Amino acid sequence: MTTPDQQPQQPPRNGEHQPQQGPPGQQNAVAQPPHGAPGGPGAHAQAEPRTDGTAIASPPPPPQAHPLAGGTGGAWGYASPIPLRRTHLGHAVASEWTKIRSVRSTVWTLGVMFLLTVGIGLLTALGLSGGTFTGMPLLAPGLFGLMLGQICIITLGVLVITSEYGTGMIRTTMTACPNRGRVLVAKSLIFFLLAFCMTTVACTITALINSALLSDQEIPPFARQMEEFEGSIEAGRLVADSSQWLGATVGAGLYVALLGLLALAVGALMRHSAGAITAMLGLVLLPLVMSLFMAGESLRKVREFLVEYSPLNGLASLYRMPMAGEDQNATGWPLLGILAAVTAVALAAAYAMLNSRDV
Repeated sequence: MTTPDQQPQQPPRNGEHQPQQGPPGQQNAVAQPPHGAPGGPGAHAQAEPRTDGTAIASPPPPPQAHPLAGGTGGAWGYASPIPLRRTHLGHAVASEWTKIRSVRSTVWTLGVMFLLTVGIGLLTALGLSGGTFTGMPLLAPGLFGLMLGQICIITLGVLVITSEYGTGMIRTTMTACPNRGRVLVAKSLIFFLLAFCMTTVACTITALINSALLSDQEIPPFARQMEEFEGSIEAGRLVADSSQWLGATVGAGLYVALLGLLALAVGALMRHSAGAITAMLGLVLLPLVMSLFMAGESLRKVREFLVEYSPLNGLASLYRMPMAGEDQNATGWPLLGILAAVTAVALAAAYAMLNSRDV
């Protein structure tokens, strides 16, 4: 007769697990079924009795997938409780706006531009005031300050993108937004709107100063017959019509903002701050400087071409002070359209290069 501890062991059947016998006085260990099997971890099994009369507690169920996760991880898969959203251009625009308004270079360049445009315009108007005929349209003195102020916008346009290449921040930007074209569009949009608004405000203030200080000019009889002053004289006084106001404010703001946007495209192509700024200054100043040294009848057509299509002549024409050409009433809007086309081509080239080259 055998005791319960001395009963012979039976061979295990197929698919069953034989409990292992431990030393006397210790509880027998029961093998657990694999995860997910009936009665094992991951299943809602009832308590099972041991051979010594005790019971095995059922394991707790695994965590359920959060209903906001929106993903599928299997029957008992786990997904992040943070909801996922598809990114779009608005997120890139918000990011670029945060970057451009939080760096000191933006404040300094725009502040200097505003000071040069309004300050020089005010000093010029004060020097020309007094009732004496200046020989220029009423709002023309605002050009002199803007010719220097545009350099600040060009510099800022380059720094918007080349500063990230210089510090290596561009890698973080492209990692956060792998769509490189979206990054370029967001940078261009934010910069253009900021440059246009700030330049237009500065030009409008300068135009109001010129109108207040120079509107008492007495027009001599010979000037009343001049073609460039046709429609700008009322009751013997010099005035500015609506087209002149539009060109000296909105037109000038668009022209300078497009120059800055062209500088941004050149910066994306060159990826070097000093090189891109130098190239843009050469584009703005070099045609006019070269024309000054082209003396002689054989170079007359080349000289006239350089002066007529130089960026400075386009800006001066918006103030009704063209530097070249037989038409002294040139408005500058055709040259503004040419600048817009050149800027679009440069941005397209920058887009293609950005997607084909490594950062």
